[in-house]
Parts: sequence; structure tokens; C-alpha cells
Amino acid sequence: MKKSRNYPNKRELTPGDVALRCGVAVSALHFYESKGLISSFRNGGNQRRYHRDVLRRVAIIKIAQRIGIPLATIGEHLMQFPAGKRMTPKEWAVLTKKWREELDSRISTLTRLRDDLDGCIGCGCLSMEDCPLRNPDDQLSERGTGAILLEPARN
Repeated sequence: MKKSRNYPNKRELTPGDVALRCGVAVSALHFYESKGLISSFRNGGNQRRYHRDVLRRVAIIKIAQRIGIPLATIGEHLMQFPAGKRMTPKEWAVLTKKWREELDSRISTLTRLRDDLDGCIGCGCLSMEDCPLRNPDDQLSERGTGAILLEPARN
């Protein structure tokens, strides 16, 4: 007996099922899989199938992307949680704590940049030695010549 595509207890999902439920293209699923963010298996007819837990993983990926977390970081963090198993509330809390710290750091950097921008509006100097945005207190001279970024090192 063939199961209906809408059968609520369906254990394996086709790429089309997942794409429809998650609001992403099938090609996005294949891309996520190529990056190790999700995994699939092959059924007896060699067709790609997903376990139901992939729905939650794709939702997590989409949430993380929406808040600006890079896919590489998402992948690093998701690797700590076994695929094929539903993420627990405790695991979700661990994951979001890391993302919250990253977001707080970005917010701090953007706030600092916004506040320093006031000194540059209308200035037009673009001084490589004295610009409060590009080179505050000529910090770059201590690191040598050439194109040097002021972004803080990420751990």
C-alpha cells in the first residue's frame, strides 16, 4: 500500500517534501548537504531521502542565516550535535548562546562604527594616519605598511 505524501507519520521525506515544508529550493538542500550541514540517505530505488529531523536542521540553518551567521560557522556549531536526532531544548540553548555572543560582538562593533562615523560626516579627509574609522590613533603604523585590516581577530 502506497503512503500518501501528506501522511503525518511519514518517516522519510523526499527532497521535494523537505523543500516545500522548509520554504527552500531543492538545490539549497543539495548545497547544505554538500557543506555537511544536513545529510540524506538513498532508498532501495537509489532516490535521495531525508529523515524528519532535517526539517528542524534546515529551520535552524535559515534562522542562523537570517541573523547573519556565516554557513561555515553554522556548520561548525551543528557538527557538535548528531544528525538524525532531534535537537533538545538544552542543545538549542548551547547553540544560541554561541550565536548570541557573536551577535553581541557584531552589535558592539557596529555601534562603535556608527558613533565614530559622526566625526567623519562631511570631513572628506580620508587620512590614512588620522582617520578615526580607518586608522584610529594611527594604530596601523605599528603593524607595518600595506593594507591592514582593523577588524578584531575572531576566535
